[in-house]
Amino acid sequence: MEARSISRYIKQSPKKVRIVLDEIRGKKVGAALDYLHFSPLKASYVTEKTVRSAVANLMQSNESTNLDPDSFTIKEAFADGGPYLKRFRAASMGRISKLNKPTSHLTIVISDDS
Repeated sequence: MEARSISRYIKQSPKKVRIVLDEIRGKKVGAALDYLHFSPLKASYVTEKTVRSAVANLMQSNESTNLDPDSFTIKEAFADGGPYLKRFRAASMGRISKLNKPTSHLTIVISDDS
């Protein structure tokens, strides 16, 4: 059985989010949550919330059976690019310079090895 959780419009670039995802992909959920909780990276906070949401989704879909959340595995974890927030700031000689603030969409898929 699989469950999916998606976080959209994260205010961080997909490249920075993928650094965290590469560390947790393929691990057990308990080990991944330990890593994410104590990681100093900004992306780990949103990733931890998304993993917990995926676990809750899987527990909700299989409410009749007794499942151990520590036996779940992170099957897929990927970050896609979202829309850019387009901003401007003052530049020299009365001009403006363009700032593109990237966003990302995070998807976590977990499975219970049965």
